[in-house]
Amino acid sequence: MRPCNLSCFVPFVCNLGCCFLSVLNLLLTPCHGINLSQGDAGLPASPLVLYPWRQRAGPSRVKRAWVIPPISVSENHKRIPHLLVQIKSDKQLPGGVIYSIKGPGVDEQPLGIFSIDKLSGKVFLNTMLDREKNDRFRLRAFALDLGGATLEDPTDLEIVVVDQNDNRPLFQQEVFTGHVVEGAVPGTYVLKAEATDADDPDTDNAALRYSILEQGSAGLFSINETTGEIRTVQVGLDREVVSVYNLTLQVADMSGDGLATTATAVIYVDDINDNPPEFTKPEFSVEVLENTSGVDIGRLLVHDKDLPGSPNWLARFTILEGDPDGAFAIRTDPRTNDGVLSVVKALDHEGRDHFALTVSVQNQNQLHPSAPQTTRALAMVQVQVQDVNEAPFFPKNPRLARVAEGAPPGTELITFSASDPDTRQPQALSYSLAYDPADWLLLDPRSGMVQTKRELPRRSPFLQGSWYTAVILASDKADPPSTATGTLSIEIVEVNDHGPALLPLAGVMCSEPSKGRGLLLSAMDEDLPPHAEPFHFRLSPDAPQLAHNWSLSQLNATHAVLAVLVPVPAGLHSLPLLLSDSGTPRQERAQLLNVSVCPCNEGGSCQASAAAASTAGAGLSFGALMIILSSVILLLSLALLAAVRERCHRRPRHEGLLGSSQDDLRDNILNYDEQGGGEEDQGAYDINQLRNPDFFPLPCPPGKQPIRRDTPYSYATPPYPRKLPASPSDIEDFINEGLEAADSDPNIPPYDTALIYDCEGSGSVAGSLSSIVSSLTDGDQDYDYLSEWGPRFRRLADLYGH
Repeated sequence: MRPCNLSCFVPFVCNLGCCFLSVLNLLLTPCHGINLSQGDAGLPASPLVLYPWRQRAGPSRVKRAWVIPPISVSENHKRIPHLLVQIKSDKQLPGGVIYSIKGPGVDEQPLGIFSIDKLSGKVFLNTMLDREKNDRFRLRAFALDLGGATLEDPTDLEIVVVDQNDNRPLFQQEVFTGHVVEGAVPGTYVLKAEATDADDPDTDNAALRYSILEQGSAGLFSINETTGEIRTVQVGLDREVVSVYNLTLQVADMSGDGLATTATAVIYVDDINDNPPEFTKPEFSVEVLENTSGVDIGRLLVHDKDLPGSPNWLARFTILEGDPDGAFAIRTDPRTNDGVLSVVKALDHEGRDHFALTVSVQNQNQLHPSAPQTTRALAMVQVQVQDVNEAPFFPKNPRLARVAEGAPPGTELITFSASDPDTRQPQALSYSLAYDPADWLLLDPRSGMVQTKRELPRRSPFLQGSWYTAVILASDKADPPSTATGTLSIEIVEVNDHGPALLPLAGVMCSEPSKGRGLLLSAMDEDLPPHAEPFHFRLSPDAPQLAHNWSLSQLNATHAVLAVLVPVPAGLHSLPLLLSDSGTPRQERAQLLNVSVCPCNEGGSCQASAAAASTAGAGLSFGALMIILSSVILLLSLALLAAVRERCHRRPRHEGLLGSSQDDLRDNILNYDEQGGGEEDQGAYDINQLRNPDFFPLPCPPGKQPIRRDTPYSYATPPYPRKLPASPSDIEDFINEGLEAADSDPNIPPYDTALIYDCEGSGSVAGSLSSIVSSLTDGDQDYDYLSEWGPRFRRLADLYGH
């Protein structure tokens, strides 16, 4: 196969070459000559490619196929369809040759770009091309006979899309941002503007050039036309004069002569500390009240040309002179950069009424070396301390006082006096009690002397431990008056005025020394340590014979053990004991201990426990016996009263249920083995019950349910009106609810008693029930509906149904 490219070569040369090769092939074919490529025709050898040898019947010969040179076509070609090349096969059979092409743009994506005339071999371009999407296409051409057999090997066909300058260059950002410090030297790098072009980078269509269209009259910046770097070109950058520069940039292709695009470059001039702060005036005056601290008293105004809010702008103030005690402080307001002067220690007008402060100011950052060297800014601050009425104070606060418990009223405790700091305006002070919860104290309003108002007890809910706290106020005569608060803590000293009491006063012991552990005794003292334990137990010396039969040994500080030394007779023994505490002076109390002695078994338990218990009971005092007896009588009285009240409640209920007269009651003895006669059996029903108006159904007032007179107090009134069953299948639940209500009433007799399940109202839409008996018989009734009332009624439906 050989091509005749009509688009890339001069038509005359193409036609001449094709004719020459055709004639040469015709001359060589009868002689089994060689099929030449473009290289055999004397064309340049660079585009020639040798293909594999092709075998034929008979003597073989060397054959090479054509390699079609790349076919160039410009993108955006508008004359469609456009002939690109014509392919012809060396095997021109009498029946003809069928040509076809395959590859991207034909039967692969993108589809429909190229097509071929299958008879003539002409290849056409069917749509405009875009080099930025596809810069070349590689196709394969085929030659077939009419039967579909391959005549020659496929031929490669490469189509190259020639670029056109159809894309503008684009900056990578619409706005470029850069920073440069003020005072920067020429040549300082600022930023780099970058752009791209979608056209062929190997052509001038993508050769970009950068330029600055506009930057103001200063002309402080330049741009590299090939790299896009922006640098300073001269001195003169001063943030205090111009802080931001806006540059208009341009990039153009075709080395600056083609399509162009613009962008903006914003250059910020960064601040340096080249301007020191300065006070707005050399002297400031402020006033402050004495005895105040932690308050702001004035502002010192400064001015700085550097960037507001930056460390180059923020000021730092220092008090150099005039504040030896550190009573003042100055801080910087970060919003306004002012110096805020405050008092950190309370000032005393009587001590010093005027301060002259020397204050300096400087930046938080050091000045830049390029800044002019100046002296530090100074200012004088005159502070005047104003006099105010000062409250009195207690030199010693709180104060402590001591008093013995039980001290008589009028006992002097302490003189709680205050002082007035206003030495230039002396005033008389008065005293008052602000807190005296138990009202135990008296206070002299002029001198502040504190006395007891009544006897102070040792035990009181107003005491915390042994301390009583009161609050005293001292006031001057100013308007309004100033006061001072003092706390007085009074310790009520414990006095040993109680002797210890024996616990218990009675006990049980074994009669033999070898059995039992003895009787454990303890004591209790109303006094507190050190006037209480340790307690001392001993037998009374007034009965020396007790020491022959009994021993009393100390167990610890609060307990002792009583034991028998020899067998003692069973019965009640009263032992006089003496108990003493450890207070000063020591208090001693005589106590009588009732001991019930009983014979014990080997385990140490009394054998006659009942007798011992009764004997021990004899040791109780008369007062204790009277209390026990009174309690028993009271309990019996309450029980009797409750029984009488219950009987009174039950009697009217029974009378209301059965009736007050027995004349109207019939004999209601029933034989439970009889099935009865249904509704016709009237013998087992007390008809007189209907005569009782309490049970007779009467019209009910709206919203109120009638209640029988014999209803118990605990009987819950059924809800009115009762909700009727929604369907026949719910009649079972309706009846069970009524049955449960009747069963829960303990006053209902076990016979058929009239119960009010619901108010029947003033009329009935059903008419008289007697019509059922008069109009129907059992044979006429239809009992099938009973099967819808639940499983319990299905048996009745089966018995009475069809």
